[in-house]
Amino acid sequence: MTAARILDDKGATVFSLRPTQTLQEAAVALAQYKVGAVIVTEGGDQPVGVFSERDLARTIAASGPAALSERVETVMSRGLITASPSDSIDALLSLMTEKRVRHLIIMDEGRMIGVVSIGDVVKRKIAHAEAEAESLKAYIEGA
Repeated sequence: MTAARILDDKGATVFSLRPTQTLQEAAVALAQYKVGAVIVTEGGDQPVGVFSERDLARTIAASGPAALSERVETVMSRGLITASPSDSIDALLSLMTEKRVRHLIIMDEGRMIGVVSIGDVVKRKIAHAEAEAESLKAYIEGA
């Protein structure tokens, strides 16, 4: 199972914001899309940052409700953590653990083709483990 296969299964829709949008608009987008993070782009498939619920919560905790008028670019994470479509589930999990992130941008030949979350990866890892267990069980019972 690879990142490309996960995107095939879940779809490659990427929810995004512009850097100039406000935190209020970002909060509405997170709620509307029912996601924990959105990719910040200046247009098209070139990410410039990631904005998450954590970014929102930390900013409001530090600055109060007035923070909602700030621009996304002032609080977004700029250090993009990316993976390739051919990366395995284990490689994705390892990268997420090492970098302490919950979302990976999947890039192919310099362009963003999707995003996978920790939930997407864990769901597929569990399904794969269950399928292997069933195969072994069937093999043992047939022997």
